[in-house]
Amino acid sequence: MRADVRQVADGAYLVHGSNTNWVILTDGDAATLVDTGYPGDRQLVLDSLEQVGSSPEKVTAVLITHAHNDHLGSAEYLRDTYKTPVLLHEAEVPHARREFLQQVSVATVLKNGWRPGVLPWVVHALRSGGIEQHPVAAPEAFPGADGPLDLPGRPVPVHTPGHTSGHCVFHLPDSGIVISGDALVSGHPTSRIKGPQLLPDMFHHERDRAVTSLDVIEALDADTLLPGHGPLHNGPVREAAQRAREHAL
Repeated sequence: MRADVRQVADGAYLVHGSNTNWVILTDGDAATLVDTGYPGDRQLVLDSLEQVGSSPEKVTAVLITHAHNDHLGSAEYLRDTYKTPVLLHEAEVPHARREFLQQVSVATVLKNGWRPGVLPWVVHALRSGGIEQHPVAAPEAFPGADGPLDLPGRPVPVHTPGHTSGHCVFHLPDSGIVISGDALVSGHPTSRIKGPQLLPDMFHHERDRAVTSLDVIEALDADTLLPGHGPLHNGPVREAAQRAREHAL
């Protein structure tokens, strides 16, 4: 099975895994990998790097929007096998080490099992390693200075807490792109909403903060949204954040 890789700008690729997306930013054959899908997505991650002319050995860093299992899946594998640094917001570093877990519980999911799409999503998540724990042994915080990271794509981390305490989106000002993780998505198997939205309430550690973080995303100058779930969204990211807020209220 080949990864579904879509080029969205020069050196920027959105990859659809099994219900979760990741992003590859390239500079020649060097790459920045943003998120890594479920543990079961590993071969898709490796295939996607090959498709864009890179390889795991050429990944300069793995950036993690947040340390949920469906985004952290192969981060420790890449760190341990290829010595690739895994970078997150400082508030998310202990989450990646699994000193705590800010993720929806099995009990909460089961309570919501009556909702359309939830049970098929649960089956998929289980098959993809969604309840496995793959902590990152030595995650690192982003460098302290504001501004772009010195990595392929020059992504700018922007703290957007709520989904988790250290959730970050990544802004690519020169390309007009926001890599939004789970702070703003365009679809999910458990949602009946189409287009820009927050994930259903059960997935957020602090829903009120997740809504407030839409203000932060709204202020970013971009017209392409690369979400952690759902399809590519073209159009002003400002308007996408506004639509998500309207659905949330």
